[in-house]
Amino acid sequence: MRVLVVSDSHGDSISLRRAILAQPKAEVVIHLGDGEVEAQRLKASFPEKMFLQVRGNCDWGSELPVTGLWEFEGVKVFYTHGHAYGVKSGLYNAVCAAREQKAQVLLFGHTHRALTDYEEGLHIMNPGSLSGWQASYGTLDITSQGIVTNLIKLP
Repeated sequence: MRVLVVSDSHGDSISLRRAILAQPKAEVVIHLGDGEVEAQRLKASFPEKMFLQVRGNCDWGSELPVTGLWEFEGVKVFYTHGHAYGVKSGLYNAVCAAREQKAQVLLFGHTHRALTDYEEGLHIMNPGSLSGWQASYGTLDITSQGIVTNLIKLP
């Protein structure tokens, strides 16, 4: 299964649509916050895709949760925007939260800096920001052979 992972679209519906269209095999879209309005708007345009969302620090008045936990084929994915875990100062708190949930994958945004890493059984990915001149997103592939994270610059 392919998952499209996006964050920090900050009102840029066009870039979000481009990322979704660039990954037609993605069955799930996870938006990691700071883009609730455009994600909700585009959700109706792609009814065949499952959308999972959390709120970011710029999603004022949002009733979305701060964190999410999703499981597919025994793989637990913990996802958050990251501001509640201080990810701009380090990943320790977010990694601990993911490990408490017994997750194999941690997804976060907020920093606008793309990152993919693997640390003692935990795949870590920040897809970067969908807005701005260095826009990027990520893919998460969950298969019987394993887990693969990938970062992609939006053309």
